[in-house]
Amino acid sequence: QVQLVESGGGLVQAGGSLRLSCAASGRTFTSYTMGWFRQAPGKEREFVAAIRWSEGSTYYADSVKGRFTISRDNTKNTVNLQMNSLKPEDMAVYYCAATRNVKISITPNRYDYWGQGTQVTVSS
Repeated sequence: QVQLVESGGGLVQAGGSLRLSCAASGRTFTSYTMGWFRQAPGKEREFVAAIRWSEGSTYYADSVKGRFTISRDNTKNTVNLQMNSLKPEDMAVYYCAATRNVKISITPNRYDYWGQGTQVTVSS
């Protein structure tokens, strides 16, 4: 049974940083693509970043490129999202997701498993 558990959300001032973690369990994820999505109130879930677990290739939404960094830790089986220079528009619930597709996808319905989400609040 696949489980994705996010942590690390919280309240931060604009310009600050947060590090989100996603603990993945239930199977070997080396052939998976892992993604981070976010959803603000009244808006659709949007892609933030993704990483192919096997070789570590990454892809970012334009809105976070240069500010956010996705990485994976093979020893801890976690996927992390380092978020710097946070803006009020980054405020949302952030979700970790996993897909068996080898191609990185920015479409939520391409992902097979989801975490419960963690709230990120950015004060201006």
